[in-house]
Amino acid sequence: MTPLDRSVRALLADVARAAILPRFGQLSTAEREEKSPGDWVTIADRESEALLATGLRAIDPHARVIGEEAYASDPTLLDDIGTGRLWLVDPLDGTNNFAAGRTPFGMIVALVDDGVVQHGWLYDPVADRLSHAAKGRGAFIEDVQVRAVTVERSQPIATYSKYWMSDEKAAMLERRAEGILSLKEGLRCAAAQYPALVDGQYDVALFERLFPWDHAAGALFVSEAGGKVARLDGSPYRLERRDVGLLAAASPELWNKAAAVFGG
Repeated sequence: MTPLDRSVRALLADVARAAILPRFGQLSTAEREEKSPGDWVTIADRESEALLATGLRAIDPHARVIGEEAYASDPTLLDDIGTGRLWLVDPLDGTNNFAAGRTPFGMIVALVDDGVVQHGWLYDPVADRLSHAAKGRGAFIEDVQVRAVTVERSQPIATYSKYWMSDEKAAMLERRAEGILSLKEGLRCAAAQYPALVDGQYDVALFERLFPWDHAAGALFVSEAGGKVARLDGSPYRLERRDVGLLAAASPELWNKAAAVFGG
């Protein structure tokens, strides 16, 4: 790991021990609430974001911090996301899982320069495992460089989230995928979903919600591991675009096969 990777990893682990892990399975009703129907936030989200923001500013004081919970209070924070140096922070990804007392959940940080993701870190607090990547330098799990595993299957396993789409759209995707892809419900945690593409658990993931803190680090990680992440029309993923339709796969070939189903 580089000194930057070690600093970010230590910060993530410290914040997880202080604000997240002690509350896993221990939340009271007063410590969680719905930001919108079906979209939860907890005291762990808010406390861990505050701690991460302080720590990241200490690591790089020239980069501003944009976190998921800060955005909830001030949506204008994303207005100039393509300008300057910034940290993108999802302090507790998979909050709905965490609030229900189940895994997976994780922590995500990305470092961005003028709209280009330079570094990304996805941390699993329960396993104490860091997946990370640097643009042009590869993808790593802890200190080991990794390449995406492509498993020979009769039908590639593709995840999607019925939760964020209409019943009609889900049924349409299932009809298109029949005999081509094996569709599974997604993990509802990008911090876990992207590494699962690289380690061979899944082959493809279709994402509906495109907030940048959810995808900046993971898209870099999968791409640097030899996979492909792009819009359904094949155009590159860009942080400022938040309309639906981001497809990630363990290889370009798998991406093309899935795009024929999801993008039709």
